[in-house]
Amino acid sequence: MNETDIPIEWLDGSGETVEIGYLNPNGQQCAGHCGVPGTDHGPYAYKTECTICGYVYGTNGSDMFERHCPECQGGAPGIRYWKINKK
Repeated sequence: MNETDIPIEWLDGSGETVEIGYLNPNGQQCAGHCGVPGTDHGPYAYKTECTICGYVYGTNGSDMFERHCPECQGGAPGIRYWKINKK
C-alpha cells in the first residue's frame, strides 16, 4: 500500500463554523480536519475550499467564519492541514 492509498478521515470541529459543509459569507467552505494542529491557540487546521474559484487551502478553525480566499479574494495564505507520515 502506498502512502497516498491511506484513507483520510475528515472530521467536524466542535462548533457551527467548523462543521463539514459550513459556508462562510465569503464563499469559503469547511471540508473538515484530520487532526493536524493549526497555528492559532489550540484549534485544528481545516481543509477549506473556495466555492468561487475552487482553490483549496488550510485555515485555523478560529478563522473559518471570516476567511477570504488567498487565490481570488486577497486573503491570508493558507496553512498546512494534512498529515505527513514518517517512515
